[in-house]
Amino acid sequence: MSTFRIPSQALDDVSNDARRADEESSSEDEDDTWEDWIEDEKQPCKSLFDETTLPSVAEALEHDKKAHGFDLNEVYSRLALDTHQRIRLVNYIRKEKPSPADVKALIGKEEFLREDKYLIPVIGDDPMLQLQSDDWSDDEEVVNSQQAPEDLSSAQRKIRALENALHKAQQDLSDYRSFVGDRLNLASLAEALQESAGAPSGAQPVRDDDSHYFQSYGSNDIHAVMIQDKVRTATYATFILTTPEVFRDAVVLDVGCGTGILSLFAARAGAKRVFAVDASDIADKAQQIVKANGFEHVITVVRGKVEDITLPDGVTQVDIIVSEWMGYALLYESMLDSVLHARDRFLRPGGVMAPSETRMMLGLCEAGETFKERVEFWSDIYGFDLSAMATDVYEDAIVDIVGGETLVSEPVSVKDLFLREITAKQLDFTSPFRLVATCDQRTKIHALVLYFDTFFTEDGARAPADAAVHVVREGDPVLAEVWQLGGRRHMTRRMSSGEGLKPHVPKVTSFSTGPRSEPTHWKQTLFLLREPIVADEGTAVEGVFMCRKSADNTRELDVEIHYRVSAGEGEKPGEVVVQTYKVR
Repeated sequence: MSTFRIPSQALDDVSNDARRADEESSSEDEDDTWEDWIEDEKQPCKSLFDETTLPSVAEALEHDKKAHGFDLNEVYSRLALDTHQRIRLVNYIRKEKPSPADVKALIGKEEFLREDKYLIPVIGDDPMLQLQSDDWSDDEEVVNSQQAPEDLSSAQRKIRALENALHKAQQDLSDYRSFVGDRLNLASLAEALQESAGAPSGAQPVRDDDSHYFQSYGSNDIHAVMIQDKVRTATYATFILTTPEVFRDAVVLDVGCGTGILSLFAARAGAKRVFAVDASDIADKAQQIVKANGFEHVITVVRGKVEDITLPDGVTQVDIIVSEWMGYALLYESMLDSVLHARDRFLRPGGVMAPSETRMMLGLCEAGETFKERVEFWSDIYGFDLSAMATDVYEDAIVDIVGGETLVSEPVSVKDLFLREITAKQLDFTSPFRLVATCDQRTKIHALVLYFDTFFTEDGARAPADAAVHVVREGDPVLAEVWQLGGRRHMTRRMSSGEGLKPHVPKVTSFSTGPRSEPTHWKQTLFLLREPIVADEGTAVEGVFMCRKSADNTRELDVEIHYRVSAGEGEKPGEVVVQTYKVR
């Protein structure tokens, strides 16, 4: 996990680029509030080489051309500088005050172009740092281009770009070697590799992500935990058993069926055929459970990955796909990829996905008790300082339960997943957020908290935008009454006759895994902040939330959070802080 500070505008450039890239791969209409971070280009700008202040960046650049014979865009292009190198160059000029001739003599390999101290603006909100030259994205094209340069200038520019790319690669390799040397015992690693190379050909292969994943679902304990999660199981049961008009005579596919509990609900609701698919050993138990409950004429258990199986009896389409695919932080375990694959292979046009929609919610969390247990605890152990043990707590997200009183902002959605339309590619995303503290007294915020809300609609459509998620609390009828539904036939209410009838409003069933709900087995996901935020009512925390599948293990997640804090409306925000985490 890394934590560092960078200039606000540098983050704006990176964040806007990331957001635009994410928007190109997404069909969702999301609020582009991140653009609000970009400052007005018409603000006054100081010359790089004298004290003259001009009305805009463009006029400052033109002044430097005429008065000093210096073209900043030309230097950017000639040296093939990336975003952060350009920022460093401007701050270097302002701080060290070299002559125009000295700057024009730079070759692009100078040490200051890699020093983080030159990422700190010399002039607050320097509009020159916002400058994007006409060839802002040309460097990569030059390096990757397979075409021969058309003229001497192009050839020289390509050579410089390649030299810079080589220099950066050499620096990255040097940094990586240092990292490995610090973190690993290289002698032991070499010895282990030699032993591995000399192992017999029949040795156990390295475990892949899928085999470990499916093996973990073969034991009873994990299924007991999920079924005993009443918020989860009762909500699925409520949706299935109280909408028999959806399930009656339907063909249902249960992806990742586990014990087959959802398949049993579907069969009881009147489904004509149910295909219960699972790739783990639990499929054998599911087969026994189906038979023990007398539903073997309706439910067929299929052992295998949904990506590989073929449905029996020539069935190629289903009416409903039901699955409990959600993991920690919603996307941990990447099971949704398999559900979307099943949707694209088997769901008929207009079919129903259950659930139909999930929303990832982010909020500010006081998390004082978690901080004490995970960090402060180590500071004094029998009079000894063991705080080094707390270092890793900032590298991994914490899956834990926090009370509703610890949530000190209204949550915002950072990703809305509409299951009928979303693609696997869109599960890697970047989303802007703005959270406003609602605490009535000064509070120390130790974490951001992530959870998810889940919606079921009888027609598979999106839940209405203003639909409030059902927050299950102790004593909620859903935790008790649903079990009675299995013993009696659901009575469909007869429509009244006469004028003035209200149009039918599709029923929405939902549950939340947030701090204000009765706890679920998903708990909440906490991202501890290295530097807690001291907040009053109205303190704003704004930034971007980035989530990607981990390159090391596609079942895990890499999360990167960029944020900055402002004391209130109209107050100037502080520096941008960046933290990275693993969800595993």
